[in-house]
Amino acid sequence: MALEFAPGKTRIGWIGTGVMGRSMVGHLMAAGYEATIYNRTSAKTDDLVARGAKRAASPKAVAEASDIVFAIVGFPRDVREVFLGDEGLLAGSRPGSVLVDMTTSEPSLAVEIYDAAKAKGVASIDAPVSGGDIGAKEARLSIMVGGDQPVVDALQPLLIVMGKTIVHQGGPGAGQHTKMVNQILISTNMIGVCEALLYAFKAGLDLNTVLQSVSPGAAGSWSLSNLGPRMIAGNFDPGFFVEHFLKDMGIALAESRRMGLALPGLALAEQLYRAVEAQGMGRNGTHALLLALAHLSNVHWPNDPRQN
Repeated sequence: MALEFAPGKTRIGWIGTGVMGRSMVGHLMAAGYEATIYNRTSAKTDDLVARGAKRAASPKAVAEASDIVFAIVGFPRDVREVFLGDEGLLAGSRPGSVLVDMTTSEPSLAVEIYDAAKAKGVASIDAPVSGGDIGAKEARLSIMVGGDQPVVDALQPLLIVMGKTIVHQGGPGAGQHTKMVNQILISTNMIGVCEALLYAFKAGLDLNTVLQSVSPGAAGSWSLSNLGPRMIAGNFDPGFFVEHFLKDMGIALAESRRMGLALPGLALAEQLYRAVEAQGMGRNGTHALLLALAHLSNVHWPNDPRQN
């Protein structure tokens, strides 16, 4: 399949204009790509329509108007509906078009979509991302790609508009498996970040000066440098929703069971995040784990937004 994508020539479609998707498609539009977009809540596309995007009534309609369609939605059930439903992308795709799922979803579903698309002469790629709302806004996401090499190569001009690190991980589903690796790493790291800040607070330390000391050293991490200041400021708005992180950990646990792996750290993190959700913070950012852990020790976090 000979593919070539370029601004002014390639018509893109986009499904999902939430916390990350809005910024990602915005970068593509700024680079000169004509976009047709769809979001289940139509009002979330208003700013993009004002900038020149065309709004469609369904994923199928997006595919009919596009050469390549990207989607970043919530859960595997949403991915299935968007790609394989009666009003989904594949129903509106022509032979030679390309579908790209940037949602964090099930590796097996990525393979299922790939097979269904291939039977229709359509290319399908799984390309989940990491970097949260900050990475999306600053176009420096890490994009983990699974699919056929020629298609992945052809996509590079578009992917580099949204991300800084783009790596082809292998065949269909490989991008999703790599994202599971990413989420496993984050899950237990977040426990350490939150417990460390609670310790610092209880010890009477100045949290900002603590960050100055520990962030550059061996204990440093993306979560500590980027989410630590948000926790200190009491900003628990979502760069990535707790409920979506729970979905990701559930997928990783299911895959680990299938492979016969015991991952007790991941299982612990999943249980702790269940507590975060049970305390009413499923729509907060993943760093809201701090508040749930504070509750366990009866620590009143000074900038807890629930107490303001």
